Amino acid sequence: MKARCPTKKCPHCLLSSSVIRDGSYYRKSDSRKIQRFRCKKCNLKFSNASFSAEIHQNKRRINHTLLLLFASGVSQRRAAILLKVHRTTIKRKFEFLAIHCRLKNQQFLRKRYEHNQASELQFDDLITIEHTKLKPVSVSTIVDKKTRVILGTKVSQIASFGLLAKISRKKYGRRKNNHYQKLNELFSETQCFISTRARFESDEHRLYPKIVQTYFPNGEHIRYKGGRGSIAGQGELKKLRYDPLFVINHTYAMLRANINRLFRRTWNTTKCLSQLQNHLDIYTYAFNTNQISKK
Repeated sequence: MKARCPTKKCPHCLLSSSVIRDGSYYRKSDSRKIQRFRCKKCNLKFSNASFSAEIHQNKRRINHTLLLLFASGVSQRRAAILLKVHRTTIKRKFEFLAIHCRLKNQQFLRKRYEHNQASELQFDDLITIEHTKLKPVSVSTIVDKKTRVILGTKVSQIASFGLLAKISRKKYGRRKNNHYQKLNELFSETQCFISTRARFESDEHRLYPKIVQTYFPNGEHIRYKGGRGSIAGQGELKKLRYDPLFVINHTYAMLRANINRLFRRTWNTTKCLSQLQNHLDIYTYAFNTNQISKK
């Protein structure tokens, strides 16, 4: 790294010539030798670790392992048992990794689509629950059809439907639906990565044409009738001879298989929607950067 003094109090601090080496120290948390520096102008001392996002962490050695575990169907409690650390440590690491992965994934997408924007996209919604089946949740996702890169995900609260709707209203009252708002946020955040004349593919959800027309008036939107789910892929893969929406459906099958709170039969249900979004951000970064298998 380029050694520079982090303070702006001295006008000479931004000059690399004012910074000199000032010894080193051994960091026990990950067995690394860290270089120290000193600014000759303001006499401030700092090190390579001063610019790291992991500063002040005592167990940074497990960060990458945790990233892979969270993207491989392991719960926070099980991760604490496997890595022999306290559950509170895992909880804090989960929050840190979510912020870190969100930032890194945005950098990855900006670099990947800087000169060649995505031209063929598929998007859809995955239905899951918040603590109980009486509180359904929707996960909206946009995927690059050619490369399978996940451009973005958004978690939204939806009203209960079907046979459980009446029971849900009786027990919890009318549930707020912010699905359309979150769809707008998803398309707004990913718009810079997508060509203005992109081709979108989705099912026949009533909100989709309006969303695509709003953000991509010059784009093409093709809608397909949904199919019956097969046993494989926890119902996300469709029981069709040819599935035109295979890329997005396979992505959702991978989410079901690798995020423990999205399993069909599990007691690791989401209690807080922001935590589900954090978990999706961790998985998205690991998936996009090929740190986990895409099969």
